[in-house]
Amino acid sequence: MRDYHINVFFSEDDKGYIADIPDLQHCSAFGATPEEALREVLQAKEAWLEAARSDGKPIPDPQFRPLIYQVA
Repeated sequence: MRDYHINVFFSEDDKGYIADIPDLQHCSAFGATPEEALREVLQAKEAWLEAARSDGKPIPDPQFRPLIYQVA
């Protein structure tokens, strides 16, 4: 079973780390460290999925895959 891709990046504007799940619209979280942002977005993912189930909304299959560059 595939799981959702998670992006984690540093935000200069926010002075901290942002984690987001592209397949789940508006599912993101903030943390002072990459690990904290990841923990927070995993909790946000569970809340997002539960809210969708409760509201009878469709849950998208994991689709997003980052473009990976190969250096020659």
